[in-house]
Amino acid sequence: MPFVVIEGCIKCKYTDCVEVCPVDCFHEGPNMLVIDPDECIDCTLCEPECPVEAIMCDEDLPEEMHGFVELNVELSKIWPVINEMKTAAEDADSWKDKTDKLEYLER
Repeated sequence: MPFVVIEGCIKCKYTDCVEVCPVDCFHEGPNMLVIDPDECIDCTLCEPECPVEAIMCDEDLPEEMHGFVELNVELSKIWPVINEMKTAAEDADSWKDKTDKLEYLER
């Protein structure tokens, strides 16, 4: 898996990354996006677009974020593809700098 959406996306769900993805590998859940590893072509276009730096190369993930690899795999199989930019969550700005947000993930 080349790129992984991590915890920073939870409760923010900015979709700037979706707009630049050439292969529609993003999937949308209630309050987070994930990347389908089978569709991602490792183009690196999405990573700099994320305003909360919630997309990382799997090789650069800190140890405590390794669980997000499997989370992206699991949820990309059940959540629908998103291929258009949407408005972020109403309170996204209040969540963007928070950490330890995994407990808030809605499946």
